[in-house]
Amino acid sequence: MSSDTMEVEEEVRRIVEQVKDLHDSATAFVSSSSHEELSLRKRSSAVDASITRLHSTILEEDLQRARCMLADGDTSSFLPSKPQGRFVRMFLGPVNVRASRKDIQLKVKEEYNSYRDRTALLFLVFPAILLTLRSYVWGGCLPAFPVQLYEAWLLFLYAGLAMRENILRANGSDIRSWWLYHHYCAMAMALVSLTWEIKGQPNCVQKQKGVRLFLQWAMMQGVAMLLQNRYQRQRLYTRIALGKAKRMDVVWGETAGVDGQLWLLCPLLFTLQGFEAYVGLQLLRTALTGVVAEWQVLICGILLVVMAVGNFINTVETLMVKSRFKAKMKRSKSRAELD
Repeated sequence: MSSDTMEVEEEVRRIVEQVKDLHDSATAFVSSSSHEELSLRKRSSAVDASITRLHSTILEEDLQRARCMLADGDTSSFLPSKPQGRFVRMFLGPVNVRASRKDIQLKVKEEYNSYRDRTALLFLVFPAILLTLRSYVWGGCLPAFPVQLYEAWLLFLYAGLAMRENILRANGSDIRSWWLYHHYCAMAMALVSLTWEIKGQPNCVQKQKGVRLFLQWAMMQGVAMLLQNRYQRQRLYTRIALGKAKRMDVVWGETAGVDGQLWLLCPLLFTLQGFEAYVGLQLLRTALTGVVAEWQVLICGILLVVMAVGNFINTVETLMVKSRFKAKMKRSKSRAELD
């Protein structure tokens, strides 16, 4: 056997030994880390349970800061995670989507915000282009293909939002369950509308009234999304700095942080919800009177009404919670001043 071959064999044996040593070291590290992780999980769960137990005391603001500190640091990785929704399991299977490090969780949130910024502009521009072309190019009658292309984009949009929001919830975000259900309804509506035959001439204006109203509502929704993304996110950063919100929290239309934003956004939101219900009722009327007697029109009308009612109830509930919280803060300050 040549000396070169012997050197190669020796090198291979040395590498095998190094791999075994690394394996043993890694196993020992994982074992010790598991014990430490279990201890941290128990302590984190105990502190979180104590905060929840004292939630309604007069020191609500201090407890909220403690909760934010617990959720915003590396300790959040050891808190009990929310169960992953069926939507995520349906697409990804039983995969754990909870990030182990806070910086990765925050990157997920940043990507979600970026996605909303991009889609908000398209939400406004896409239907505006369709309505403009309808008036000046297509002679007042929308062709089927551009409308179905828009509906396919809506399906992609809401599927993307639902997936991202489920992952954010698993990582500690405060997204309410209703918004997930809302996006599931919107996905169902977009999917159903893809099979809806867009009627043309004769009597095109009457047959496409529901489609036209929906596109007008979508433009208003785009404006609302742009306002939310720009103004409320700035307020959320302020609340995070004051310890009144977690870094994984996200902004929605009814979560305005200051009275000025409430006066601006709440009327717009209630107008949107009313117009959404009106569009849904018009679609139901179109289907029931036989103008466009297709089951897709009926289902889309029902889904729009359900989403409008759900949005209205959720907005009112959130405003009531905000009002009770402000009243509790005023009582706490008054008691502190008396003491």
